[in-house]
Amino acid sequence: MSSETLEDRYQTVGSPLLEDPKMRIRSVDVSYANNQAIFDVNLDIGKNQVISMIGPSGCGKSTFLRCLNRMNDTIDICKVTGQILLDDEDIYSKNLDVVELRARVGMVFQKPNPFPKSIYENVAYGARIHGLTDNKVQLDELVEGSLIKCGLWKEVQDRLEEPATGLSGGQQQRLCIARAIAVNPEVILMDEPCSALDPIATATVEELISELSENFTIAIVTHSMQQAARVSQRTAYFHLGKLIEVNDTSQVFTNPEHALTEEYITGRIG
Repeated sequence: MSSETLEDRYQTVGSPLLEDPKMRIRSVDVSYANNQAIFDVNLDIGKNQVISMIGPSGCGKSTFLRCLNRMNDTIDICKVTGQILLDDEDIYSKNLDVVELRARVGMVFQKPNPFPKSIYENVAYGARIHGLTDNKVQLDELVEGSLIKCGLWKEVQDRLEEPATGLSGGQQQRLCIARAIAVNPEVILMDEPCSALDPIATATVEELISELSENFTIAIVTHSMQQAARVSQRTAYFHLGKLIEVNDTSQVFTNPEHALTEEYITGRIG
């Protein structure tokens, strides 16, 4: 009979903490009314690195991701405790401007959600709100540069005034990424950004993630272990609201340290 205790089974292994991270997460709990969804998560997110968060459906990975730019603030019954630092600044400080935080920590959602505006206005919107440009020439350059970074410019340069909703699903998702990077964020959060896309569009977005990681810190939630293996340097495995393992992606998928991670990777749970 195994001597493993319940505490042993949910003890985090791997290397959750880094020497000089972009974000530090310490003792974070998340509850919805009386139901706790996240339990005592400690994790560092490295600068200019892609970290994937994987785990069974309902394990809390998306809930945790939403803590990183205070998207959970929009849910009245949600309570977040613990500490989350962005470059040593507490993002849950009462003195922090949440609008500014969400410019610094952008979000790309599961389903492409372009604004009901033109392609141009989708990208320009954030820059206007935050006063990032002084004139139309600068704004044009910012829009063009953001679309180039997302590999969309050649496809839409003659259609900038057309509705963004007329783009294909993959193009819409790349437009949403262009919209996110137009305000020059430091971190980009992606919540299953390819789940609504076909394989060709998925491959395009994955290539884009790799390119963007040269200039941005990226945290991605994905249901696809293959995607996590392709795009990330580190992988965090969540199970029943607990962070179980954090390690180099190659190790998580070839030699996981935790029994629960191995059971998920090999398809025995999930």
